[in-house]
Amino acid sequence: MTDLSNPSWIGMTGLRYVERDAHRHWLLSQARSLFDFFQYTAFNTKGGFSTLADDGQHNPPEPGHVGALRQVHDISRMVHCFSVAHLLCLPGADRNVDHGMDFIWNRHRDAKNGGYFWGVDDEKATHPNKLAYGHAFVILAASSAKVVGHPDADRLMSDILEVLDKRFWDKSVGATKEEFAADWSDISDYRGQNSNMHLTEALMAAYEATGDRQLLSMAESIASLIINRHAREQGWRVAEHFRGDWSVDLDYAGDPMFRPKGTTPGHALEWSRLLVQLWELGGRTHDWMLEAAKGLFIKTVETGWNNKVGGFYYTLTWEDLPDRNDLYWWPCAEGVCAAAVLGAVDDDPRFEEWYRRIWGFVNNYFIDRRPGTGGWIPELDEQLRPVNRVFIGRPDLYHAVQSCLIPLLPSSGSITRGLLGDGAKSILQA
Repeated sequence: MTDLSNPSWIGMTGLRYVERDAHRHWLLSQARSLFDFFQYTAFNTKGGFSTLADDGQHNPPEPGHVGALRQVHDISRMVHCFSVAHLLCLPGADRNVDHGMDFIWNRHRDAKNGGYFWGVDDEKATHPNKLAYGHAFVILAASSAKVVGHPDADRLMSDILEVLDKRFWDKSVGATKEEFAADWSDISDYRGQNSNMHLTEALMAAYEATGDRQLLSMAESIASLIINRHAREQGWRVAEHFRGDWSVDLDYAGDPMFRPKGTTPGHALEWSRLLVQLWELGGRTHDWMLEAAKGLFIKTVETGWNNKVGGFYYTLTWEDLPDRNDLYWWPCAEGVCAAAVLGAVDDDPRFEEWYRRIWGFVNNYFIDRRPGTGGWIPELDEQLRPVNRVFIGRPDLYHAVQSCLIPLLPSSGSITRGLLGDGAKSILQA
């Protein structure tokens, strides 16, 4: 196979892509295509949203479930995404926001014990545990719904922030605990960076929506622990797994979707993007955040990119060798976002070079243009063939659509903040 992963002539020529009208129109067209694919097909008439097969049909129910399994992070992401679609003036997006908000409150919320079940089907909670990862996305959904003026947003925001404060937040370290049973009894002493990373994203969105400075301080606290302390100590490698005392557990291996062994390049890229936003929201007072954002990005593209065929390895060993070689869509989506926001605040040409390179790979291999399909292919093997080893069909709108919109907006805030006011009107203006 010809090596097309690092074209030698892809470097900086003229304006950044995001400063060119043609590219901005292309990005918005890709976002619209994704919304068109998910808006009606994912809608589940019995509540919430279903995950999709390649052709947009609902995936069949899993054994033991009555109807489709709905996980709280998926439903919350759809509320967030269609709040964004509403700000983009997409007709009918408000119905999806209503539908998701109703399902979170009436089906995922545990009216007896408080908190939000991880998974439910048509009849009951099939995965009743309370996970920090899922609760982080409920905060994001409440924040985005509040920005668009949904009447139930304040109720959801008040409830989820109370749960965070009383059940998950560990004031002694300034980060979240991980998981509990339905009755809030302990499951384990595991601590994870993934839930804390998404909580950082959600807390920033909640701060923008409410103006509560304490929420931003909590996001800064998490970033300081996970990145300024641990990732810095590990040479800008992001440790995924921790013990109860927040010591790094280098040997931990869990669910390959949420807790894979080793390091995950996509999460380092995601942190890179979030740190730029956090630095901006904090008035650019924490210089270490921009330093870390650059360090994470450069380290990751040097070690995590497959130089034979392109794309980012899913996981690496602690010696920076490929562990899981399959190429997933979401690390590329996060790489695009990180390159875009870093390029907005730093004129190092490497950020623009990687922005173009990553988008080139996505456009050539992940965007599915086969007849009867839509969205992005979630997994490729090293021969760039679609595989379904961890993800089935089209599991996610969130990562892909954000990669199309974040480059179009200021680096100083979230998508919803960027689209407020005249944001939707000016999104095509470089």
